[in-house]
Amino acid sequence: MNFEAMKAILDKIKAYDKIVIFRHFRPDGDAVGSTRGLGGILRLSYPEKDVRFCNDDFSDYISFLGDETEQPSDEFLGEALGIVIDTATPARISSKKYLLCRELVKIDHHIPIENYGDLHWVEEERSSASEMIAAFYDTFRDELKMDVETATCIYTGMVTDSGRFRFRSVSGDTMRLAGMLLDKGIDLDRLYAQLYMRDFESFKFQSFVYANMRITENGVAYVHITNAVRERFGLSYEEASNCVSYMDAIKGSLIWIGFIDAAGGEIRVRLRSRFVTINDLAEEYSGGGHACAAGATVHSTKELQELVDKADKRLKEYKENNEGWL
Repeated sequence: MNFEAMKAILDKIKAYDKIVIFRHFRPDGDAVGSTRGLGGILRLSYPEKDVRFCNDDFSDYISFLGDETEQPSDEFLGEALGIVIDTATPARISSKKYLLCRELVKIDHHIPIENYGDLHWVEEERSSASEMIAAFYDTFRDELKMDVETATCIYTGMVTDSGRFRFRSVSGDTMRLAGMLLDKGIDLDRLYAQLYMRDFESFKFQSFVYANMRITENGVAYVHITNAVRERFGLSYEEASNCVSYMDAIKGSLIWIGFIDAAGGEIRVRLRSRFVTINDLAEEYSGGGHACAAGATVHSTKELQELVDKADKRLKEYKENNEGWL
């Protein structure tokens, strides 16, 4: 835990009357949970401060955590401290208006690529940015405040980014902080229903994935969700991206990849793995992320196949040189 970085950020927050919080585009549960969580803590702890969010895109999946559509004026931004959470590089920040902020703070748990901003707090071993926000509150709980709504936002980010606390990045500290949040009175029945209950049509899509996925010689499972498939099942990009999670429990398949058609001819890539490092492979295709969970972009079926072939080669080498995988 980097106490010095946290203390410097808290001091900077205290120095500003206006604060604007940013996250990455195409937000997931951690991006929304961590930003709304920090925003909630600051609004409760410093009611005299004007704390706002600034984003250019939004998530239906996680919209139950609250409205994100407010847009601070350029004048407001020019007088504000900007805080960017869960975003490794400035290119991934949802709104480019972060450039207008007087000063900028980066809080992130991804492998550091660009330490943009004036203050940086990066802990890549953390399971989520939301875990970092929980740790921030816990460290300064004598002067910070949290209610059940704020705790729910942070817990949502922790549970979604850790695969329901199953990933290797989960530590004893993760679970202790989760317990601290639960003590605030989070309604788990309602939260898990909002996160994981699905329309019946989505199960038809899941069946389609199992019927159309492929597995390479060495065990890379992958599927390509075209625009035609998205239209057939009435899927948003987020819903189509769930295809990658359907392939995560196949014996012998330590890498699984979802390819999803997007606007402008791009094919977005979601890479996941067990044991095998894949973030550097994603970086070859305009992406990046965590060792076992990353995203990328390819621009043709030829590039798609090239990425699959590289993943297959990597998995072959891993299996030849390691034991204990399933």
